Amino acid sequence: QDEEKWDFVLVSDIHEVGSEKEIKRKKFLDELSKKGFTIKKIEDKKLFYGVRAPKQIFQKYQGLLRKPDNRLQNPNVHQDIPATTRIRIVNFILQNTTTPDLEKLHDLMKKKVFEATFPLHEKEEVREFLKEKWARWRGIFCQQPIEKIRCYFGEKVALYFAWLGWYTCLLGIAAAVGTVVFVAGITVFSSSQVSKEICEASNTIMCPLCDQKCSFWLLSDTCTYAKVTHMIDNEGTVLFAMFMAIWATVFLELWKRQRATVVTNWDLYRWDEEEEELAMELINNLQHEPRQYQHSYFRSTIILLLVLLMIAVLIGIAHALVIYRVIAVALFTQSNFSFLREQANTMAVMTGAVLHYITIVVMTKVNRRVALYLCDLEKPRTFSQRENNFTVKIFTFQFFTNFSSLIYIAFFLGRINGHPGNYVRIAGKWRLEECHPSGCITDLFIQMAIIMLLKQTISNVMEYLVPWIAHKLRKKQQRPKKRRMILGEEEEAEDPCKRQWLSNYQLNEVNIFSLFDEFLEMVIQYSFTTIFVAAFPLAPLLAFFNNLFEIRLDAIKMMRLCRRMVPRKANDIGIWLYVLEAIGILAVIGNGLVIAITSDFIPMQVYKYTYSPCMTENNTGVDCLTGYINHSLSTFRIQDFEPYTNGEPGLALTGLCCRYRDYRNADDYSYTVQFWHIFAARLAFLILFEHVALCVKLIAAWYVPDVPQFVKNQLLDRKHSNLHEELRWVMPQKV
Repeated sequence: QDEEKWDFVLVSDIHEVGSEKEIKRKKFLDELSKKGFTIKKIEDKKLFYGVRAPKQIFQKYQGLLRKPDNRLQNPNVHQDIPATTRIRIVNFILQNTTTPDLEKLHDLMKKKVFEATFPLHEKEEVREFLKEKWARWRGIFCQQPIEKIRCYFGEKVALYFAWLGWYTCLLGIAAAVGTVVFVAGITVFSSSQVSKEICEASNTIMCPLCDQKCSFWLLSDTCTYAKVTHMIDNEGTVLFAMFMAIWATVFLELWKRQRATVVTNWDLYRWDEEEEELAMELINNLQHEPRQYQHSYFRSTIILLLVLLMIAVLIGIAHALVIYRVIAVALFTQSNFSFLREQANTMAVMTGAVLHYITIVVMTKVNRRVALYLCDLEKPRTFSQRENNFTVKIFTFQFFTNFSSLIYIAFFLGRINGHPGNYVRIAGKWRLEECHPSGCITDLFIQMAIIMLLKQTISNVMEYLVPWIAHKLRKKQQRPKKRRMILGEEEEAEDPCKRQWLSNYQLNEVNIFSLFDEFLEMVIQYSFTTIFVAAFPLAPLLAFFNNLFEIRLDAIKMMRLCRRMVPRKANDIGIWLYVLEAIGILAVIGNGLVIAITSDFIPMQVYKYTYSPCMTENNTGVDCLTGYINHSLSTFRIQDFEPYTNGEPGLALTGLCCRYRDYRNADDYSYTVQFWHIFAARLAFLILFEHVALCVKLIAAWYVPDVPQFVKNQLLDRKHSNLHEELRWVMPQKV
């Protein structure tokens, strides 16, 4: 039974005898034979080569990486090596075996000498358990068997699922608080003084929203929009933004504790990746010289410039989306459909959000190619260094792809568009968009809701359907031939390995980025959940439900639809931890800016405590926000419009002025004292919010130790017993 276990399978097309590809294939297989590998060939529509490494390779590995105290006690004892370690070592040797033509397996696969290479899904107890208990939709609320995932897929995959499970668990708390804040917002849907004033402002005439077919309009026409805005933009949102900044820190600190506990149980807490890689290099080639650390300032400068150029391109795409929205508003306002004319701004925001989602899907593929190209230019020393460099670049590109448009809506929309009589225009023709009199936060809410819903529905459906359909098609194409096979001299009806190798080949291909893609998807989601959460309190709830499905979706893909991943050893989630910490700081800055700039929270507070009836007239019998809307609107004389503004007079016949959202003087349209007062208050709040939030984050990080005390004590006892044991072996030799 054990003799028929194969570490890896190589698949090749059937090439002509004597052809260049056939010769290259033979040379590579000969090199493996020289290293003591057993090779078995099966022919079907393709050629399948099963390879099994000799025991000496694993004995060398155990000898090199065994701890000194173990070496003293058991110089000749070799325990059974786990299947995950076997596969990892064999994969390393396969990838680093060089033919006489100085070609490696990677080069041969590029030249189509080999088509595929993969470890086998074995029919073992662990796999059957995972298929039945873990990779099932019915287990959606069950705890994950992390130990068994580690035994089958290795530590890196196990740590991904441990992290995802932990993140989802704590996301439940954030989702509950976010839902309470949102529901509390709904309860004050109609009771807000600001909303009431907008709904009752039937005599307030607003300036036209576009140059040509837009008429003057009444502020009371936007009553519902004002109510929706206040549902999102209220005092509860400020508290929730602060809560999420603290939540992000506590989540990471608790994860560090969880990770320390898990890897200590695996005896990997002080594991050294570099030592492991050097050991495998020596096992593969005894003459191997380690590649030295190098750094080129010239190369780093070139890469930095190329990264900045790519970021500039991504910001340019965000600008293109802004231009689309401006033109869309202009076109919608000239539409023959009254609904489109009335809801021109909202429709532009919604179609812009869908277009933004499409650019995210397209640019994700472009960003990957650019990041890989930049990594090749860098020439990293090891695979793990290459992976770290790639992670930083792709995350940076993806961040700008996902958030450039949101940053514009949050911080620039309605603030750089000028004022009536002096509008900022694109190409001297199209006016930039304006904010609604009750604020721009609803635009940000709509944009985030659409992108998150599309990402979590379409993307997840595609993530499952594409591999499922591909697997079914491959299965259909690769039906085994109904003929007897010739193996060596013997003729058999059916080789016991053939069915297993074929069924594994029919599964979808996995690559080194398969797990990376899952991590990237979750980290981008984490960014959405924390950075602009002040504008979208439901983000944690959407993320929570998404993750419940994501865990099982990934499990089903790995167990049933894809070939077995090459297990990788790890004792943490790597550079992703630093990325998550950076997002935590961005979350504080982002939410502080949303409350200070996007939200109307600060202008309302300034009015309430400086200009309101409560302060000026000592009138405590009225709501302190009475008169706020009138205070926040400036007056514009209609005769001062630009000559080519062809607004239809309509309601304007009753007066010579219209109102617009800004703090400007009625005579020369310069900023009023109130504008600078609010500007100073926004700045003061931003500095205060960020410093308080960052201090609370630091206190939380200090208060929750990274490593639990029992783990530290366990490591201390282990060190003590190892030294004690070593001393016992050293002492008799001196006597």
